Amino acid sequence: MKIVTSYSVRLRQVPTCLKGTLMKYREAVDWFIGMMEAEWNAFADCNNNQMAVRVGEKLCIKTAKNGTPKYSFSDSFYKFPSYLRRAAIAEAFGLISSYHSSLDNWNDYPVSERKRRPSVPKAGFVYPAMYRDNCFVRTGTYTARIKVWTRNTWDWIEISLRKCDVDYILRRCSNRKECVPTLRQRGKVWSLDFSFEERVTLTDSNNIDSQRILSVDLGLNSACVCSVMTSDGTVVGRRFLHLPSEYDHLRHCIGHIKHAQQSGARRMPGLWAKARGLNDDISVKTARFIVDMAMLYGVDTIVMEALDLNGKKRGSQKQRLALWRARYVQSMVLVKAHRAGIRVSRVCAWNTSRLAFDGSGRVLRGREAEKAGKNYSLCEFPSGKVYNCDLNASYNIGARYYIREILRNQSERTRLALTAKVPSLAKRSTCTLSDLKDLRAAMVA
Repeated sequence: MKIVTSYSVRLRQVPTCLKGTLMKYREAVDWFIGMMEAEWNAFADCNNNQMAVRVGEKLCIKTAKNGTPKYSFSDSFYKFPSYLRRAAIAEAFGLISSYHSSLDNWNDYPVSERKRRPSVPKAGFVYPAMYRDNCFVRTGTYTARIKVWTRNTWDWIEISLRKCDVDYILRRCSNRKECVPTLRQRGKVWSLDFSFEERVTLTDSNNIDSQRILSVDLGLNSACVCSVMTSDGTVVGRRFLHLPSEYDHLRHCIGHIKHAQQSGARRMPGLWAKARGLNDDISVKTARFIVDMAMLYGVDTIVMEALDLNGKKRGSQKQRLALWRARYVQSMVLVKAHRAGIRVSRVCAWNTSRLAFDGSGRVLRGREAEKAGKNYSLCEFPSGKVYNCDLNASYNIGARYYIREILRNQSERTRLALTAKVPSLAKRSTCTLSDLKDLRAAMVA
């Protein structure tokens, strides 16, 4: 498997010509978009960027074998670097092919159901790739030369890279393949974004019986609850991650924001920046804890919920839901786990916390649970047992993964026979740990 990560290196001294270089590149992309739209029949059969570049250069670049091209790119763009020109053609081909796909889908709809017709794209916020030896040359550890549009021509200039960014890349990415950097502008900050490739071998997922998984429930009361499970439903280990000081600091910062809003303040960039920083710190620590536990127990797969966080937040916990960085944690876990050779899977999140793992039915939480003392982190089973709600959810998450993988590897006839013996398997959103144990018993019988 190939993993691509990107790191930004800030430029210490920003030349004024960088803005002109960026605008010149975007003008070239717009020029190629117009040319491809006019000659779309020649580009419609191109399957990749290389074919599109070959066709585009044949139409607009004059060479010894192509003395009279239909269009003249050089007349509008003097001494435009060849590598940047090919990058602009590839960028324009991606935009125009996406436009024609949307246009075909729009034409397939009935006239009465059609909405607004797709419009021809523009270059927008595209950034040039600084190809080595042609547009980017390293002159030292912290210095480099790039080719830019300056004084009405393309020329080389010297740039200085921030030392802490370069040292971080040397320390972390020395064993990875460095790709072509991209010149980017974020506000008033200019940087070179370096991409790095690495190849890893993931664990074998064919034999589900020998797999050990880590089921993770990301919560609001605790940062996460992790349970290590085997295919027969045995829980090998479980861990809770509580970050009381971090959550207390975040709650204190949100209180400051609330007080400022009640006093009439509308924009509070400093307070919101502090809150985002605390939230990011919680997310990073949570992702690190999950991957460290997976490596400690030697699991093959990390299983999490496929959360749907769209829509308006309602209820007393709506502010905590709005600040919840569950997707950010999952994306970090995905990269960290793949780098360690561990697979990541997701299951349906419906009813994982609402149903008891022992199959007794719907649990009671909050004000409904008298034995739990109105503690929302605890739940009361129909049998009267009081249990941690997030731990109960982690059991159900792991069970749903095993049920899905076991049934997927069976024939249709065997699957129907197992579903007849365990009817609750027919609806995956109601499966619990007890259903996994019943499935295993039916398979043995």
